[in-house]
Amino acid sequence: MAFDMLDKRSKQVLYAVIQSYINSPEPVGSRFVTKKYPLGCSSATIRNIMSDLEDMGFLSQPHTSAGRIPTGKGYRFFVDSLMDTEKVNEGSEMSREFVGQFTRKLEGIKTDLNVMFSEVTNTLSIMSNYVGILIPPQPEKITFKRIDLIRYKGSNVVAILLTDEGIIKNRVLQVDPRFTQDDLTRIADYLNSEFSGFILDDIRGMLIKRVKDEKTLWDKLISKAIQICEQAISYSEDDIFVSGLYDVMDLPDFSNISRIKELSRAIKDKHAILKLLDEFSDAEGVQVMIGDENPVEDLKNLSIVTAPYKEGARPMGVIALIGPTRMDYLKAISMVDAVAKCVSKTFRD
Repeated sequence: MAFDMLDKRSKQVLYAVIQSYINSPEPVGSRFVTKKYPLGCSSATIRNIMSDLEDMGFLSQPHTSAGRIPTGKGYRFFVDSLMDTEKVNEGSEMSREFVGQFTRKLEGIKTDLNVMFSEVTNTLSIMSNYVGILIPPQPEKITFKRIDLIRYKGSNVVAILLTDEGIIKNRVLQVDPRFTQDDLTRIADYLNSEFSGFILDDIRGMLIKRVKDEKTLWDKLISKAIQICEQAISYSEDDIFVSGLYDVMDLPDFSNISRIKELSRAIKDKHAILKLLDEFSDAEGVQVMIGDENPVEDLKNLSIVTAPYKEGARPMGVIALIGPTRMDYLKAISMVDAVAKCVSKTFRD
């Protein structure tokens, strides 16, 4: 790679420019680098190195006589350098206390999956000032254990779904108001005896087949049981958890209204976000996409830091931070890694 062509001093200068720009979104000049970083060379030497780095595509100069700012290629160098060093590990070590405290907090609220996942994204966005996102476990990754149906009001029924992974999901369903609690209990008993131990995605296929046969083989109660099960296990795009969209707009990177619109469109297109992040559900550890590396058009001026959370060794879903390319990558990587470990530990326990 072109990174390997850089000598030690060029790497130091590039690192200094990127870190300075992350700290303050102003073009970085050679004189500033000379004063801020003890590189052992003159301002003129630094200026020549920065010019070479610009020619190689690592830096750009927004205006003549202005300082330089990093390009996507420069940020990629910076992130890869972080991942190759002990700095990320040091951040993880420093976060041990946080991991312990946050895991205990999640343990106390894991009986309500929506509350737990909202807490995860809220914590990510508050601590980072970026957009926190969580993709919940998809049906092909979780195993049905049991369901309880409790009459609520009128035709409303609360379905409490429990999986083998310890996930508890509550959903309010509409049923025939003539069904009594005894009817609902019989339906739940049937569903538990028929489907316990099956992957939710497989249950969908079984339901489709049984719906076709229901007119000749099944009475109305069993037919309703199938419909209730299908409603209870369904996941929609609304199950994507997002926090911090409006807070991130206070960053100087979003002073341009077009950038705000891009971010808003990207977040609202939950299908695209789900498809993009699902690709990282089987990845190992933290992954970073920078600017133009993102396949989603409205994310090409943004960066995404992702990590999967797991139940044991089995991937379950993905958490992520979305922010400007001028992101504090070390902090974001450490945070996403730590929070993913918290969620994984909650499922494992």
